[in-house]
Amino acid sequence: MSKKISIGILGATGYAGVELVKILSRHPLASLSFVSSQSYAGQKLSAVFPQMKGICDMDLMAPEQTVGVAADCVFSCLPHAASAALLLPFIKKAVKVIDLSADFRIRDPHTYARWYKTEHPCPELLPQAVFGLCEWYKSDIAKANIVANPGCYSSSIMLPLLPLFRDKGTNISMVIADSKSGVSGAGRTLKLSSHFAEVHENFSAYSIGHSHRHIAEIEQELSTAAGKPVTITFSPHLLPTNRGILSTIYISTNRTAAECFAIVKKAYGGEPFIRMRESSDLPTTGGVSHTNFCDIAFTGGEDGRPVIALCSLDNLVKGASGQSVQNMNIMFGVPETAGLL
Repeated sequence: MSKKISIGILGATGYAGVELVKILSRHPLASLSFVSSQSYAGQKLSAVFPQMKGICDMDLMAPEQTVGVAADCVFSCLPHAASAALLLPFIKKAVKVIDLSADFRIRDPHTYARWYKTEHPCPELLPQAVFGLCEWYKSDIAKANIVANPGCYSSSIMLPLLPLFRDKGTNISMVIADSKSGVSGAGRTLKLSSHFAEVHENFSAYSIGHSHRHIAEIEQELSTAAGKPVTITFSPHLLPTNRGILSTIYISTNRTAAECFAIVKKAYGGEPFIRMRESSDLPTTGGVSHTNFCDIAFTGGEDGRPVIALCSLDNLVKGASGQSVQNMNIMFGVPETAGLL
């Protein structure tokens, strides 16, 4: 395309926000129109994040000041509920928006209210929103004005499972997802559980059972693929690392691990960011760190035992900002890998 895509970012000083600035600053077909922050309005982004000096020295605007700034696409890295409300003026102006919060992921506003403990700020827009799992909804994303970027845990669980639930010959009776994430997944807001002294040389589970909010979108998408209700058991854990997710998923199925591998490999044939790994070369968090790749492998399943799927991705890239740029590329018809490879 002859003209660069002008970009605005709401919430540019969170971990996902600054990761997004880094990616877009090297994107050959994008330019930043504004970066915003409620907490740091009036300061330069490079003053808040010194590593951004010479990369992005733009002044941070208060979110309410950004509405008059021209942009082709606006990303929101804000918390749920606040995100949809601040994107609304851009949506009304027909600006394409990509929301990294949960506000447009859940199709049913009642389900959203149950999981997020608040009424949806603009339920009338939910039918327009497309779930932005790039490898799954590419044709819909290409036509969308509102894209809901999936959660990081969700992507690591859905990507290996969706092709299996869609496959008519595959029967799945149980899914247990045991997932581990680096501390940046908890966001930049200070809280005791993410303090260095609490995390370092420690390993902990949280939101065990059926209480983590990402379950809502995971079950929604798996149920859609299967054509019937699907439930999972999800056990997230906090790793004493900065970034990365590794999901180990136990599947009771009529398929062998080799058959699962073949089904998933066929489903993602030609996808630039899905890498299938053999059972002798299992995914690791280090193997995908600072990239938009998602690595998937299958093993186990002998003697009636569960098949084990393993999936790794960087929670700040493929799990957040990288996938959002991948969505932008699809929306604007530019190479899907632009800025990401």
